[in-house]
Amino acid sequence: MKKLTKGNAGILSQLLPQDNRLYLHHGPIDIIAHVEASEEIRLQLYSCAKNRFSTILDELVAELDLLRLPWSINNPVPQGSIAQKMLAAVSDSQVFITPMAAVAGSVADEVLNTLLFEAKKQDSFLKHIQKMYVNNGGDIAFWLNQGSSYSLGVVDNAEIPELNTKVCLPYESPVRGIATSGWRGRSLSLGIADAVTVLAGSASIADVAATLIANDVNIKYQGIEKRPASEVKDDSDLGRIPVTVHVPPLPEEQTSKALHQGLRTARKFIKAGKIEAAYLSLQQQRLVIGNNLNEISNE
Repeated sequence: MKKLTKGNAGILSQLLPQDNRLYLHHGPIDIIAHVEASEEIRLQLYSCAKNRFSTILDELVAELDLLRLPWSINNPVPQGSIAQKMLAAVSDSQVFITPMAAVAGSVADEVLNTLLFEAKKQDSFLKHIQKMYVNNGGDIAFWLNQGSSYSLGVVDNAEIPELNTKVCLPYESPVRGIATSGWRGRSLSLGIADAVTVLAGSASIADVAATLIANDVNIKYQGIEKRPASEVKDDSDLGRIPVTVHVPPLPEEQTSKALHQGLRTARKFIKAGKIEAAYLSLQQQRLVIGNNLNEISNE
């Protein structure tokens, strides 16, 4: 493994030679990126990705107060390109949400767009690239060339690391973004879903949809524990809104009821053309809905 390098003030970049992936880290952001192409093309695109990545956290912090505000048409418009993506992803929401719900997916989209922009600048680069992806903590943006596909596995519960579902997305699919939310993940959730994975046209849209669907996988049941978000993470944009911190074993009928609550929300997103498909899981029960059901297979 090549030596870990440090850029601006704690920015880390590392080439993972065993599979030619690029690892980027700065503060709370952890990215794995991959370009399936020759070494010359791959390294040139990685250099551009590293340069763009070096500015991302500072850009977001500069507008953090605005991005933490609940979405309202009366809010000021942010200046940064990522912040604008975040705002656009939540701009037609009818429930409480802040642009921060789209931050991971929007960062993934931005780094992928950087790779794609550089590839298009160079004569013949694009036709020699099979696929590219940017995975930002599980929120994934990807690009496919004709004849290529993107596959991944979904794990419902990180504490039990077994593959529960496979997703295979061909070039012809409109999906170019994947995101997962749930109470067990890094982000906070108002609901009790172990995992909600959403397929959409971009990672930013998938990120918001996964958050809101996971919030609605919810029931009132003795033993479910919630605490104000600000007590769980003192910098949370959710303030004193209760978020889930513990879910006891549930009767099957209660598990089904909670999943169907989230399913109704997923159906609205699909009907509105926002997402292509969603996979919802809670305590060994799973529901799948969408336009690409042949692309999702339960293990």
